[in-house]
Amino acid sequence: MNMPNASASAGQAISPAALRRVIFASSLGTVFEWYDFYLYGSLAAIIAKQFFSGLNDTSGFIFALLAFAAGFAVRPFGALVFGRLGDRVGRKHTFLITIVIMGLSTFLVGVLPSYASIGVAAPILLISLRLLQGLALGGEYGGAATYVAEHSRNDNRGFATGFIQVTATGGLFLSLLVILACRLSLGEDFDKWGWRIPFLVSSLLLATSVYIRLQLAESPVFQQMKAEGKTSKAPLRESFGQWKNLKVVILALLGATAGEGVVWYTGQFYALFFLGQTLKIEPVTANLLMAGGLLIGTPFFVLFGWLSDRIGRKPVIMAGCLIAAVTYFPIFHALTHFGNPALENAAQTSPVVVIADPAQCSTQFDPVGKKVFTSSCDIAKSFFAKNGVPYANEAAAVGAVAQVKIGDKTIASFEGTALEKAEFKTQAAAFAKAAGDAITAAGYPKKADPALVNKPMLIVLLALLVIYVTMVYGPIAAWLVELFPTRIRYTSMSLPYHIGNGWFGGFVPTIAFALVASHGDIYYGLWYPIIVAVMTLVIGTFFLRETKGVSLSD
Repeated sequence: MNMPNASASAGQAISPAALRRVIFASSLGTVFEWYDFYLYGSLAAIIAKQFFSGLNDTSGFIFALLAFAAGFAVRPFGALVFGRLGDRVGRKHTFLITIVIMGLSTFLVGVLPSYASIGVAAPILLISLRLLQGLALGGEYGGAATYVAEHSRNDNRGFATGFIQVTATGGLFLSLLVILACRLSLGEDFDKWGWRIPFLVSSLLLATSVYIRLQLAESPVFQQMKAEGKTSKAPLRESFGQWKNLKVVILALLGATAGEGVVWYTGQFYALFFLGQTLKIEPVTANLLMAGGLLIGTPFFVLFGWLSDRIGRKPVIMAGCLIAAVTYFPIFHALTHFGNPALENAAQTSPVVVIADPAQCSTQFDPVGKKVFTSSCDIAKSFFAKNGVPYANEAAAVGAVAQVKIGDKTIASFEGTALEKAEFKTQAAAFAKAAGDAITAAGYPKKADPALVNKPMLIVLLALLVIYVTMVYGPIAAWLVELFPTRIRYTSMSLPYHIGNGWFGGFVPTIAFALVASHGDIYYGLWYPIIVAVMTLVIGTFFLRETKGVSLSD
């Protein structure tokens, strides 16, 4: 594979064929790295059972999502470490290192013993590997985006970097395909041990990616800057120690990447969690539906990148934030309507209401697995959260024992705080049977009926959510690259990107699911991405500059 000559000057545009090779080499390696990262998110429910089986069901799933989010939490630190290295040593060598770290960490997840085998050491080791993955990914994206951008012309940078943006969805799509192939071929064994195979496959992808990355030459812009002795000796201090640049970093975070991050992870990850965890659609079906939506929506990354070369980065991204914020509630209601109409019908005809003293109600979230929900309110809410039944809340008198209304039927909970363990277990079983019989009689389904799942409409809705993602994500690489000078570009753009995506975006599934478990409304979690998207819309519109067409040679 012949790569562009590293000695090409920054002022010279490389040939279209050479640019295509740069895009292909950068994008393919990044697809594999996203594949590694997304496997965990796609298998969160299984991983909860394998590594967090010592917790109750609700807390176990939330804690599995927290382990998923842990990888996002450390991405900004990876951005600092590898961003500095990229601005000092070069783009090529840095993202070669990151892909090796990512691939090895993913492979090790595939051979990691479960909680049943080694106890609490299992989740500790799992989270450690997730942290390594997050550090590696923190250095990967900035390198790939900067590398492609610095090979591109000023008038087609959005289009060229749009292919890098495809890689995130491409990695998710690839992970879903591998998971589906394993599920279909292994059946019930997939949940027992077959889930490890997609992680082990990453070793083959790692070897391919390293070979491709080794063929790359350094960015011509960086080479020229290095030849002229203009590289930064202290990228971190220049990026974040000078207010002139730090101000742009903060605005890029709050006015661009935060909203982009929540729209991205709501449209791809939370949507998938919603299908499986809330609507209880069979996992293979849910993955196929998501894959269909991704297949339709993915080309729009490049389309909106190209559009940003014509009308600007800011109008496209701000429009995506606005449309998402306005339409999330109706779209997710429609997902319920077409995905599990029995649940929708039961919630309308026989609504569940928990009537309790608010002081006795806690969040249904126990990250360490030690909390026992013994108040009458917690007992009732735990039951409904575990069974995926939406409920409303109504305040009762201070100290009153909680009651639940299911349609026109009322069932009393019980106060378990002072009960012995055996008596608590007996009364809990009696309450669970009474409430379970009531919700079954009211039409609440244990799982979505496959015959009633409207697959074409769900694919359309999921594709629409993915298109929102492409609007905010397609132009973001070009915008971030253009906001910062070459000598500190890798460092400066990586930090706001990974805080916006790793913290604001990566915690969407965790925060949304916890909000739903706490409040009972299956749509309540959408308030988090909506509020963040609106914040970005306001700050980005009024405080961030347009950069379309600027030169990267400084």
